[in-house]
Amino acid sequence: MQTTRPGALRCGVLAAAGTLAALLAACGQHESSSIERGRRVYVANCTVCHNTDPALPGSIGPPVAGSERALVEARVLRAEYPPGYTPKRSTRAMVALPQLAGSIDDLAAYLASVPPR
Repeated sequence: MQTTRPGALRCGVLAAAGTLAALLAACGQHESSSIERGRRVYVANCTVCHNTDPALPGSIGPPVAGSERALVEARVLRAEYPPGYTPKRSTRAMVALPQLAGSIDDLAAYLASVPPR
């Protein structure tokens, strides 16, 4: 019968725990990197009309913190509202920004990460 040395077993457990911690950290980095990319898209493209703090009203645009992905996609790509959505303002100042099509998920992740006030 083969026996395992206690030190070898302890090293194996520590190695497995280290691997698990690295994997969990990588998952968190992916999530925060999407939010960070969305924040950069927001700052570069949206703060002309919306506040730098998406929870506050901007010079022209309303607060957008907590916006759902369907709203972000409809407003940004088509300057429309999703079916059944009631706009916060009656203005039609926003223009479509189709060049942001590849950033919708990141932008929506960022806006979802900011709690509305």
